[in-house]
Amino acid sequence: MTRWGEPFRESDALATAEVVDQAQIAIVVIDRFSLLRYWNPYARELFGFVGGRDYVGLSLLDIGIHESDREHASQLARRVLRGEPWEGTFAVLKGDSTWIHVRAQAVPMRDDSGEIDGITLIAREALRSGRVEEQYGLLERIGSRLASSLEFDSTVKGVAGILVPQFADHCFIDLYDHDRLVRQVSVHAEGWSPPADSWFDVGDEVRYPERHFVTQAMRRLETVVSSDYLFENSPNDRSDRVSRQVGVTSAIAAPLRARGEVLGVLTLALSGLSPRQKSSYGGFDRDLVGAIASRVALAIDNARLFEEERSTALAFQNSLLPSHFPPLDGLTLAHRYLPAGPLQAHGHGVQTQVGGDFYDAIPLSAGRVGLVIGDVEGRGPHAAAVMGQLRAALRAFAQADREPADILRELDEWVRQLGTPDGNGGVWIPSVSCLYMVYDAWSRELSYANAGHASPLLITSDSVEALDLEVTDRMLGVRAKGGSGEGIVYHQANLRLPLGATLVMYTDGLVDRRPVGGKADPERALERMTERVAEVADKDVEQIAEVAVHSVPGELDDDTALLVVRTHSEELALREGWFPSEASTVGAARHLAADTFKEWGVDRDQAELACLLVSEIVTNVVIHATPHPVHREFTGGGVLDSETPLDSGGMVDEFDEDWSDLLEAVAEEDESTDNPGEKEFLLRLRRGANAVWVEVFDHDLRLPRIRSAAADDEGGRGLYLVEQLASRWGSRPTPDGKAVWFEMPMHADEEAEIEVEEAEKDDEE
Repeated sequence: MTRWGEPFRESDALATAEVVDQAQIAIVVIDRFSLLRYWNPYARELFGFVGGRDYVGLSLLDIGIHESDREHASQLARRVLRGEPWEGTFAVLKGDSTWIHVRAQAVPMRDDSGEIDGITLIAREALRSGRVEEQYGLLERIGSRLASSLEFDSTVKGVAGILVPQFADHCFIDLYDHDRLVRQVSVHAEGWSPPADSWFDVGDEVRYPERHFVTQAMRRLETVVSSDYLFENSPNDRSDRVSRQVGVTSAIAAPLRARGEVLGVLTLALSGLSPRQKSSYGGFDRDLVGAIASRVALAIDNARLFEEERSTALAFQNSLLPSHFPPLDGLTLAHRYLPAGPLQAHGHGVQTQVGGDFYDAIPLSAGRVGLVIGDVEGRGPHAAAVMGQLRAALRAFAQADREPADILRELDEWVRQLGTPDGNGGVWIPSVSCLYMVYDAWSRELSYANAGHASPLLITSDSVEALDLEVTDRMLGVRAKGGSGEGIVYHQANLRLPLGATLVMYTDGLVDRRPVGGKADPERALERMTERVAEVADKDVEQIAEVAVHSVPGELDDDTALLVVRTHSEELALREGWFPSEASTVGAARHLAADTFKEWGVDRDQAELACLLVSEIVTNVVIHATPHPVHREFTGGGVLDSETPLDSGGMVDEFDEDWSDLLEAVAEEDESTDNPGEKEFLLRLRRGANAVWVEVFDHDLRLPRIRSAAADDEGGRGLYLVEQLASRWGSRPTPDGKAVWFEMPMHADEEAEIEVEEAEKDDEE
């Protein structure tokens, strides 16, 4: 071509492929199924195709389009295949892990018959040219990104990721923390980082000079552009030097305001880090950044409100669950609670993460422990409130040494009283699954009742499998929920755990996780958790708990509670003996206790106190134990006793500790009885790591109580002494009568010993 308008000579003609190869714009061809068929060299550079990889036949989505923009790409294909052009912007992760935003135009590609058999995509990097339509697209993208998140960190970092490097080389977000301005975000193009002690870093308190353009923007409450006097009033000389070295040419500062309050400031800057056609911001950029700042401020305010609401809800949830457990003899525990992710509820905002899953480990009499795992139906503050009341009631019932089945019957009644109106004239009552177990570390016996909860995993030296629970009854609250008036019977059973066994107790939120884009598969999830737990079966309970809660991938649609319990028998010992209920056996029982405490290494003073209390409770048994053994059965209808003491007039009265009956009278009664050996009691001594427990079992149904003895009473002070001297004491019904117990530390408190020594020194002085 010699002059404009003249045609090419045939010898000068360029092949179409050469033109496309030399074009400084990306050209990509995809077929009707959105599979890549062709791209030119510039497309390879723009999208960062990895050298040597064959992209032919891959989906358009495989070139690195961000998840949030995949719907745009799908929309592109649908629209163009209908014969309509498409234009838009989307984010792409290049092969070198850098982000860019691409402005693309797509048109249909037709065959000789006119049928659409593919799509031609023409693309270039967006926003660096400064075109107005692209900058409006930036505002739209930021709005979409802000609307998709209520997480504070992801909100501010997501905005910075969009602005850098497409609209700026540097992005700073500084927010007020009370009266301090603190840097929250500091993002730079090309992976550059400012030298130490030059520019403010994330977490630093930010102080701008009085005449600095950022200070002016916040004082005037308007967006300020600085180019000509950019390096005047720098925070310090080192900051000024780094700004000149990196080639900062222009900056914009926009105050972040929401609900009439200044939250902080957004600052953007251009420099020599990345090539672009423009080197300074103008009036349009100032207005654009001002609009962006208003949206960012509103998103930050919403995120903070949501974080505050979530923190309050989680604090409420955590206050309802135990944060730690006291040392428990024969057991080592680990626990986890994972709240569910935020749930979008149409027309109701975002639901909080709290729920009704709970766990507990309750110290019971004589070193036994109550283990609990449960799940209240639903989620939100109401489910958490129900859980809190339920756990408090369960703990009260358990500490009264009620049987597991009896406790579940009481809880079922309790749950039915927590119903709320359903809006249709009825009452909605949540269903609650609950597994309650009582473990005796000395005998390794586990007594349990189950209200519809999943069996724990049992870890032994040989295997990891579900614990075989013989009884499983309906969940709590289902009677009222189904409208049936029939009684629900909760059963209980016993089993013995193997030596060194570990239990993994969990709620269904752990196995009901939903894979991204898929459906929950509880059976497969349980298999996966079992496999992962088996890999760490010989590790400590904390490692097992950590592996278990992360063994199943997917989204947390429900909260999850986990309790890992490992049994062991170190430092445990037991000794017991049967004695006839005679006055002469009080001394024998005391001697057995004294010899045992000495063998176990109990401090002399503590042993003497314990022996004194042994005498007191054994004396009570000798005086008050009924001469005829009875049998107590725990049934679905309550507690049934096989026999009522003859001297009660048909009624079982309360045990009244009255020592007006002296031991001599008891001895005389024993001599006149034909078969004095018919009355007997069991003295059982237990040793833990730091304490001993004493239990006395007899066939009397009456539970002891403390009475107020008058000054001239000869008895009535035994249980008062037990209460004053023992760490804990109590009584509980048994299938054959009752047990009275107390706990005593093996070693005296060091602080108490120091106080005694100081008091003795003062007396000597």
